[in-house]
Amino acid sequence: MIQMKTPGGHRKLPVLYPQGTDLEMLDNLRTVTFKYFHDQVNERTGLIADSSEPGSPGSIAAVGLGLSVYVAAVERKLLSRTEAVQRTLKVLRFFHLSPQGPEPDATGYRGFYYHFLDMETGRRAWQCELSTIDTAVLIAGALTAASYFDGDDPAETELRELAESLYRRVDWKWALDGKATLSHGWKPESGFLSGRWAQGYSEAHILYVLALASPTFAIEPGGYREWTSTFEWKEFYDIEYFYAGPLFIHQLSQIFLDCRGIKDDANRKAGFDYFENSRRATYVQRHYGVENPQGFTHYSEYCWGFTASVGPGPGEMDLNGIHRVFYGYMARGAPLGPDDGTISPWAVAASLPFAPEIVIDTIRHAIERLDLKQHSGYGFDASFNPTHPDRSKNANGWVSPWISGLDQGPIILMIENHESDLIWSTARKCPHLARGLRRAGFRGGWLDKDDPGAAEETEK
Repeated sequence: MIQMKTPGGHRKLPVLYPQGTDLEMLDNLRTVTFKYFHDQVNERTGLIADSSEPGSPGSIAAVGLGLSVYVAAVERKLLSRTEAVQRTLKVLRFFHLSPQGPEPDATGYRGFYYHFLDMETGRRAWQCELSTIDTAVLIAGALTAASYFDGDDPAETELRELAESLYRRVDWKWALDGKATLSHGWKPESGFLSGRWAQGYSEAHILYVLALASPTFAIEPGGYREWTSTFEWKEFYDIEYFYAGPLFIHQLSQIFLDCRGIKDDANRKAGFDYFENSRRATYVQRHYGVENPQGFTHYSEYCWGFTASVGPGPGEMDLNGIHRVFYGYMARGAPLGPDDGTISPWAVAASLPFAPEIVIDTIRHAIERLDLKQHSGYGFDASFNPTHPDRSKNANGWVSPWISGLDQGPIILMIENHESDLIWSTARKCPHLARGLRRAGFRGGWLDKDDPGAAEETEK
């Protein structure tokens, strides 16, 4: 493991909201963030809202994260085991019974689900796509819950049976659309989307692992190898890694997949695993914050975090003699951009297991000095832009008015992985995930420890 150079020398702002010890700070952040998954839930369907904006539809990925959040909530005594089981059962029963078909107002088709669903009816919202990656996050959350709730009582038994049934129903072969790699999704009006999980490092590891492991509709490993062969190898700030600009790409699959010490063909060629790759990507983002090549306000070793997020745009203005372009929702990244001065503190928190030595101080700076946690009721503001002149909600710049479930879940789950290994250790017990990793070519580490014969397993 290479040693990262730590830039320094930036003067911190005065402390506004002291947080106590690091453990106290993280525990408080986890607790207040959990309120999102307690409040933003439909009582009938169990669906979890995409955002706190009034009228927001449900997000199937937010549900998948929420199912794992319920596991963490039991361990942290934020929910009783009985309440967590009932919440999980409610939403799994909904998906199990919801309409599956080619109709444009169904909930899903061929085991996949639409990206956004009406919170009340559970039907497709916004004419969105049947999403392969969001369905994978939903299924990963369901399987994690099934691994955790292992009791013999009828409720936990039903929970496991429903999770297994939902997984077995997903027709991953259909989502190939006749090719080796998986499609991004499908719409009833126009068929498969043109985009595929086929080019460049992305968040699709959890998607391929589940598709490879399916007991009913498993795809072949060749498509996974075809995808990973396209990963770009780049070097920034003397750090080499598989490049992707937004932090969420380096985090999403590893919320569930413990990649420490396990390697696929791409890892063996690089000489390190995906956990180490995410650690390097985290350091690159911090270096970019220090370098601040575009001269944005307040970037520093304590102020960084570039990912998919809402911004203050679209709009343009001249500020201090510089023409600035601000974007709305965009997958921001570093160091190659796009970048308009918008920072997402939650994305830093979600990198906690990879580089706690730099993440904790950055979290503390965001809370204690930038006042980015005190107002929403749900923890971190989703994003803020200190370069933008809007100071109506925060003296440090524009702040996103809404909180997103896809931001909230990773905060809780990665704090938990950092402190207790909970989600990783629970997911490691799921035989489907282990099988999918092995079919993808992963070997070593906990995979070989759990199955000594797996190191000899090969698939053509």
